[in-house]
Amino acid sequence: MKIKVGDIVARKSYNYDLLFRVMDIHKTEYDQLVVLLYGEDVRLMADSPYSDLEIMDGKEQMMRKQRAESKANRSLQLFQQDYQLIREKNEYQATGGYSTDQSYFQMPGRVLHIDGDPLYLKKCMELYERIGVPVHGFHINEKEMPQKILGLMEEYRPDILVITGHDAYSKSKGKVSDISAYRHSRHFVQTVQKARKIQPNLDQLVIFAGACQSHFESLIRAGANFASSPSRVNIHALDPVYIVARICFTPFMDRVNVWDVLKNTLTGEKGLGGIETRGVLRTGMPFRPPSDDEEEDS
Repeated sequence: MKIKVGDIVARKSYNYDLLFRVMDIHKTEYDQLVVLLYGEDVRLMADSPYSDLEIMDGKEQMMRKQRAESKANRSLQLFQQDYQLIREKNEYQATGGYSTDQSYFQMPGRVLHIDGDPLYLKKCMELYERIGVPVHGFHINEKEMPQKILGLMEEYRPDILVITGHDAYSKSKGKVSDISAYRHSRHFVQTVQKARKIQPNLDQLVIFAGACQSHFESLIRAGANFASSPSRVNIHALDPVYIVARICFTPFMDRVNVWDVLKNTLTGEKGLGGIETRGVLRTGMPFRPPSDDEEEDS
């Protein structure tokens, strides 16, 4: 069966380990067909010989999709359990430990999420909505992120910035320590650096940056609070959301332990890392629901 753009395929030489979307097919100067691939569930961008690919049938796709969704739902359940404990602690602190009928309200941090993949962005936005995180999301090509980040930062003034998309390390281009051997790590680094010029304080602006196999050390040095990928492994498309959500719902007076952030992600400490960071949630009282007149006016 002929492979075309948009097909879901797997690589024979990797024992069909991951599903990829075909993004482009082109010929090399030696007249060989090369296929540009984007991971379906992991933030990996790869080139592959046409002959190494096999189209996955609908049944196989469905089975793999169900397994991926089951794993993602398990992480969501663990996060929700943690969030319930955080909420109970917040309620205790808001009332000073006393039993009261006084209601309160919470203001989680504002998130700006820029993503190099529109389908991944859509998945992330759906999860943000399920969790209750206020977010603005934009699809921007990785190479264009350094040029566009300042305008977005000035317009939306986020508490948390997510910079992600696709990346990959190529051994043929250099050593693991050489950032030029990575497809998009330098673009992520440049974007972080520009964001830090607007807000250098690591607690006033929390940044997650990186994708699969990204140059972790450079991203942290550039000013990211959390980044990928310490062991240069693939990360799941939804991992940035779990990290952001934990920080969003942690009170601003509390510090988030790095392991507390990573433990419910789908990738864990091999693919994700960071530094101790303050939460961004603020609690206030009293809570006053809008009156009928106010609802009509809105």
